[in-house]
Amino acid sequence: MTQVDPNPADSAPAEPTPAPADSAPAPADSAPSAFPLTRGRTKGYEPRAVDAFLEQARAAFERGGEHVSAADVRQVAFPLVRRGYVIAVVDTALTRIEDAFAARERDLAVARPGGAKEWVGGARETAQVVLDRLSRPKRQRFAKVGPLRYGYRIDEVDLVADKLARYLATGDAVTVEQVRNVAFRMQRGGYREAQVDAVLDAVTEVMLAVA
Repeated sequence: MTQVDPNPADSAPAEPTPAPADSAPAPADSAPSAFPLTRGRTKGYEPRAVDAFLEQARAAFERGGEHVSAADVRQVAFPLVRRGYVIAVVDTALTRIEDAFAARERDLAVARPGGAKEWVGGARETAQVVLDRLSRPKRQRFAKVGPLRYGYRIDEVDLVADKLARYLATGDAVTVEQVRNVAFRMQRGGYREAQVDAVLDAVTEVMLAVA
């Protein structure tokens, strides 16, 4: 899940100090938090934003409220604040929610007349588009940022791209959790993050579509 830090320079290690003014305010009542809160100067997801999105997702799934898709869950972003929800715990919960939405979307699609063929065809088309991208020559698979800006390390992205290409072409073992958890170091003149992330999202969609 995307992390949106309104003040990235203020991300120091945790210390046993009182939470400063930019902390997420505690609820007016004493109701327990839905997720554990960070401590000290460590930042986490802004609780109200997380709670609002989860309520929206719950309404969409259980009562047919405002439309929310598996892609919406995967791409949601929250501000970062002190005394926010612990990121790893929220991300784990969001992964389960994404899986539930993806499974329902698949079930609804294949239940329609001719839906199964259309669903599989769509997944294959997406997989082929991604495979074409990942099969480009190394160091040419994604656009690069300027020489003074930071992007994903090219050699690390290409290594993952090779593995994903083999998965799409020959069925080499790769799990959706591995794709979700992949992380890259940064380098000047590296690959554009948005392009790489979009392809990883597409691979995740294909995996969930055929799960």
